[in-house]
Amino acid sequence: MITIYNFPRGGRGVRLFWQCEEMGLPYETKAVTFPPSAEYRALNALGSVPFLQDGDVAINESVAIMLYLAGKYGPTPLMPATDDPSYARVLQMLVFSEASLGACVNTLLAAKFGAPEADKTNWSVRVTEQRIEQFLDFVSDLLGEQPYLAGSNFTVADIAISTAMGVYRGALGKTIPPRLSAYQDRLQARPAYERAKAKQAS
Repeated sequence: MITIYNFPRGGRGVRLFWQCEEMGLPYETKAVTFPPSAEYRALNALGSVPFLQDGDVAINESVAIMLYLAGKYGPTPLMPATDDPSYARVLQMLVFSEASLGACVNTLLAAKFGAPEADKTNWSVRVTEQRIEQFLDFVSDLLGEQPYLAGSNFTVADIAISTAMGVYRGALGKTIPPRLSAYQDRLQARPAYERAKAKQAS
């Protein structure tokens, strides 16, 4: 059985719930306290979420878990075949969701919730905010008039980018370009997302 550990209402865990729902995979969720318990750290030394256990497999990093699920339990329309022209774009945007957009969001989260008052809007925070705006413009331009980031098919890239934008909007109270807002609204109307969101809040 796939088991996914996540903080209650943890934003990144929804990526995995959503993917499992889209793929029709049975899974269970387990809530992680904050700060994480010693018992949880024995499973995942970093104490981070989300974290997946699946038989002998135990891994963290949400994007790595998404690739694992698509590879082990595929084929799935969420991940194009390697000879599909959209494959490279899906990989690019899947990694971009965390290595670029998500990493900058993490910096702003740390500043908002952990920095001394004098540092909450310091130089590095202002530069990071500008960088995120560039990233969002890039995503908006890439999307263009397509329904999804890689063209006509919904993929793991859409799940990953939508989740990163959700953390940016929800936890940080930020706005995104109108095209991306409409795109995210369409994605979040999917029944699989609604089921995942219900699991996220539990």
